[in-house]
Parts: sequence; C-alpha cells; structure tokens
Amino acid sequence: MDHKSLSLLRKEYRNSQLNESDLLPDPFEQFSHWFQQALAAELPEPNAMTLATVNEKGHPSARIVLLKEMNSKGFVFFTNYQSRKGEELEKNPFGAIVFFWHELERQVRIEGKVEKISAEESDNYFHSRPRDSRIGAIVSPQSKRIASRQVLEDKFSTLIAQTADSFIERPKHWGGYVLIPQQIEFWQGRPNRMHDRLVYSLTDTGVWEQFRVAP
Repeated sequence: MDHKSLSLLRKEYRNSQLNESDLLPDPFEQFSHWFQQALAAELPEPNAMTLATVNEKGHPSARIVLLKEMNSKGFVFFTNYQSRKGEELEKNPFGAIVFFWHELERQVRIEGKVEKISAEESDNYFHSRPRDSRIGAIVSPQSKRIASRQVLEDKFSTLIAQTADSFIERPKHWGGYVLIPQQIEFWQGRPNRMHDRLVYSLTDTGVWEQFRVAP
C-alpha cells in the first residue's frame, strides 16, 4: 500500500448545509425527510446501516445490516438471535447505528437501547421474505464456525427438497430488534472539514433537546 497516496486522499464536501432552522421538531420526521431524499437520489441500498454492539468485556464489533422499518418507537432490523450481535445484545442491550449517504455527503448516527420486537411482528416480516431467503435463515448457524461452504449448500438443498411447497415457519432463533433512540445526530459535510453536526438528545422528561456540536 502506498501510504503517502492514502494520506492524500481527500474530498471537499460542498453539496449542502444544515442549519438549526432546517431541523424538524421531531427527529423521526427529520430522519424520514432525509431518507426520502436518499430514495429520490436513487442511492444504492439507502437502508444499509452500520450496527455496532459491545460484548460483556466492553469490546465493540460492527457490521452492515438493513433497516426494515422505522416506527414511532425506533429503527427495526432482523437477524439470527444466536449470532454474535444477538449474543452481545442479550448481555448488553444497547447499540449504535450509522447511515452514510456518500452522494448526499450526509450521515446519521443513532444511539439507544435495543429490544426484541414481538413474535407476531417477526412472523409477519419472515413470511414476507422470498422462500429461499427463509430457508437460508433456517440453515445458517450465523457467526458460528463451519467446515466449508459446501456444508451450507448441502443443508440448503436438503431443506429445499424436504419442504417442497409446504409452509415454512419462522425459527424461534430468528427475528427482529428495534433500536429505541436516545440520541440522533444529523451530519452534513461542509468545506474545510467544518461540517454541520446537529443533535437531538432525549431528556429525562421525554422531550427532544436540539443542539449543535463541533465537527
């Protein structure tokens, strides 16, 4: 790797700005507004987000997951409850997610408590997925060591043959989580690294406080 060239990689952000007067009173409405703009810009997978969790030793891990719903409670995603993130959330039910929309020079950072959604909600989403995706969720022991790719392929083919056109139930170890935000930051890239960072923070009285932080 050419370390000198790497250190010189730089992009000036000039597309837009974010002022206090631009913010909507509710952070969910503000997120929805920005998300609709990301959709209108036809960005690739605008619902892709980095999810960070922490284990019992305080060691963080992060990965990309997909936002599948935003409601009045929070931000919903789905996974294997026995995966690494599932095990970490079981022991430390707090997380952080980040959306980065490069083309719009924007990111959104969200921190809060994470809870499982209801079994009924998880069932509804699971049964809306393509059949092969449902089978994939059943046969994959997510985050666990496996001997080879062929092991997964064989399990997948076997279950395809066994189930044929029969109904496929959601496995109990697979379902949804909702991250309930306590703080949401909207970041807009600006020239000279003088970025705009406006934050919503939930107070003890349940009111969203708004303020600016330095870039």
